[in-house]
Amino acid sequence: MYSDFISIHDISQYEFQEILDVARKAKEAPKRFRSALKDKTLAMIFQKPSLRTRMTFEVGMLQLGGHAVYLSPGDGQIGVRESFYDVGKNLERWVDGIMIRTFAHKNIIDLAAAVKIPVINALSDLLHPCQAMADFLTLKEKVGDFSKLKLAYVGDGNNVCHSLMFAAAKAGCRMSVATPAGYEPSADIVRLAREDGRDTGFELTLTNDPRQAVSGAGAVYTDVWASMGQEAEKQTRAALFAAFQVNAALMSAAGPGALFMHCLPAHRGEEVTDEVIDSAASVVFDQAENRLHVQKAIMVLLMG
Repeated sequence: MYSDFISIHDISQYEFQEILDVARKAKEAPKRFRSALKDKTLAMIFQKPSLRTRMTFEVGMLQLGGHAVYLSPGDGQIGVRESFYDVGKNLERWVDGIMIRTFAHKNIIDLAAAVKIPVINALSDLLHPCQAMADFLTLKEKVGDFSKLKLAYVGDGNNVCHSLMFAAAKAGCRMSVATPAGYEPSADIVRLAREDGRDTGFELTLTNDPRQAVSGAGAVYTDVWASMGQEAEKQTRAALFAAFQVNAALMSAAGPGALFMHCLPAHRGEEVTDEVIDSAASVVFDQAENRLHVQKAIMVLLMG
């Protein structure tokens, strides 16, 4: 069993399925899990603001019988006033697990290296694994057989895209990624995902043509064009990404009954239109709900 949850690349195909299975059970029968983390405490380090991440981890710990302690960006000025290593060495004396939402992925690696308790990556500039697990729980519920699924991602080759590629590799589905030139996902992540999916049936296509990417897709996924920390690039990106907006015309190129997916928050009128995100095809709030169930599963498996 893995000791931390930092990247979907780090877990086995069996462990990937195990998280989804435990999440499904926690969703269907929450009372069975209400003492799973009785008297356990999770420290939650936030260097980026959050709605879904804070609510789902905090509510999740309460529903599992444990406690969560929120550390805001100003609490301790982690990485400035005190190193991640030293903060971790303190926290492991007091709590049973650490969740961190940060900028540089190295912060999570440094923290995990410092402590013997589990560390959960709740987001870094490189990866967003909890989100991708919730997305694949949603796809499992809506589509069922991953081997018959084509997932199309349209937009920026960012942390969400990276974790979706790792999850798709473990699931054994097909995935296409369409980005503007120069905004492709990391070549290292692409290589690792293809290695992970060598024996699962995973197929990955990279393109700069959004219509090619969504052709025949059972699900179309997008994210904001400028993430936190990229605000200065917003105008430049808006011009480059305009052709990658997920609108009714683009969705019409996907397979019949294709789902629309987004990790939220959405910038309506930019990467997606109201017509699409508010349509019957949209499962964005199912994804948001499933953050709770997936993270409960991860915490139970790591801390239970």
